Amino acid sequence: MDKVEFELVSPERLLVSKGVDMVVVPGEDGDFGVLPRHSPLISAVRPGVIRTYEGTEVAEEIFVAGGFAEVTPARCTVLAEKAMPTSDIDRGQVEQDLSDARDDLTDAKTDQESASAQRRIKIAEEMLRVSGG
Repeated sequence: MDKVEFELVSPERLLVSKGVDMVVVPGEDGDFGVLPRHSPLISAVRPGVIRTYEGTEVAEEIFVAGGFAEVTPARCTVLAEKAMPTSDIDRGQVEQDLSDARDDLTDAKTDQESASAQRRIKIAEEMLRVSGG
């Protein structure tokens, strides 16, 4: 077992399914790396970037808006709310989404509306950060 099987699943489809040397996931309590024979683990995933490695080189960077990760000795499966390659992030669209979310936060009339707007703000800010802004 010299590779860990990595699967990334979004609500729409299976995005990635391949063997990698290592995958680094943005866990709720901090980033964690998964190698073959990793101890079993379940973690919430915060908005951030999943990085897959081939050898010591980053092979792929994928932004995730959050979700859950399950790790076994042979596999790492991430169930993501939303996922896309970092190269596909449209800064103009994200800046508009951030502005809209801030407006929604100002106009929120319930705790649920406020929490939803705050989550959208957090995701958009992280998308801007990882896209170089």
